[in-house]
Amino acid sequence: MNSAWNPLDADTARLAAESVKFDDRGLVLALACDHASGEILMAAWMNRETLVQTLCTGRMTYWSRSRQEVWVKGLTSGHVQDVVGVELDCDGDALRFRIRQIGHAACHTDRPSCFYRSLQGGRWVEQCDAPPRS
Repeated sequence: MNSAWNPLDADTARLAAESVKFDDRGLVLALACDHASGEILMAAWMNRETLVQTLCTGRMTYWSRSRQEVWVKGLTSGHVQDVVGVELDCDGDALRFRIRQIGHAACHTDRPSCFYRSLQGGRWVEQCDAPPRS
């Protein structure tokens, strides 16, 4: 499997984005998965602009629903995500990005993954192998 992303030009990226079904808020779910293991590191949202920007730059760029702004992953933390590949699901309404995580944390809590809690006996329990931010 090729581990280098070939950035698209803006016209090609916009054309690719036309096949994506954005919801009524103009957003699509984007899963960031480790390119080697396939582990889901985080789930976030993209709008058309951030999808095109990601495809053109090869750097994961999301739409922050809470801040209502473009969010280039790692711009402030240094924990960037470089695109290796991307797939569109069968319904066209979710994207899976295969990424190379640069820096130890994909999660804003300074954990390797945002998925560090598991349901055990009806309660969400933090996994001990996911150290919190210090």
